[in-house]
Amino acid sequence: MEAENITGELNEDLFVQELRYKKFKNIRYSLQLFLKDLYGDIDEYDLVMCWKNDMKQKYDILIKIGDITKRISIKKGSKNSVHSEPISEFTHFLIENGLPKEQVIEFLKYHYADGTTNGTGETRISCEEYKKSHKDEMDKINYFFNTDDLLKKAVDRFIVYGRNPKYPIDAILYGIPNDFIWIKRESIYKVVLDKKNSNVDSIHFGPLVYQTMDKNLNYNEKYESKRFICQIKWFSLFDDIIEITDKSMYDLISA
Repeated sequence: MEAENITGELNEDLFVQELRYKKFKNIRYSLQLFLKDLYGDIDEYDLVMCWKNDMKQKYDILIKIGDITKRISIKKGSKNSVHSEPISEFTHFLIENGLPKEQVIEFLKYHYADGTTNGTGETRISCEEYKKSHKDEMDKINYFFNTDDLLKKAVDRFIVYGRNPKYPIDAILYGIPNDFIWIKRESIYKVVLDKKNSNVDSIHFGPLVYQTMDKNLNYNEKYESKRFICQIKWFSLFDDIIEITDKSMYDLISA
């Protein structure tokens, strides 16, 4: 089955089927490599258990070998949304982390793009149109968003823990069971921090791009509520994983 024909939910089910109640030696070789990278040494007769997470959390599946459980986020496609939340809650997160009042105002104007900080403006414009006349304001916001301290907290909130942290993810699997790559938690922080000066013409946290879920420029009542939701997308996820794991993958295969 081609990747584009597999829904996200089905993809999770397929990974679970590949890993559920199987001895390590009977698992697909590419998944063996993944498990070795995640767990270290594994006996070929070790039993691997796997199940889906039915809660709305950052991890989609859980893998257990022996007494150790790992939590995995699964992504596919080219427009990976890694986080969404109400703009009111996200604004509180920024204020709690020291975003100056002037930049909070400019940030909200960017989000709504209607001349207001609460979405009540009569004239809405596209993000592309907004950028043409507000580059200086956006640069100031991006300067703050891409400080090391806030980037680490952003990774925690957007990818690793979520808004109600208890358990972090241990890795992201990107792809489908017969064609995937992965990135472990510690490398996620590294790639985001390494790319804090990314040449992105939007509000961003390293390679993580901030968006309004839907600016609803057509004033369609069906989509109006989405104007009050923000989302974070990791458009370059595939390329970033390849870039940071190329060498370690070769080392693992040749070990």
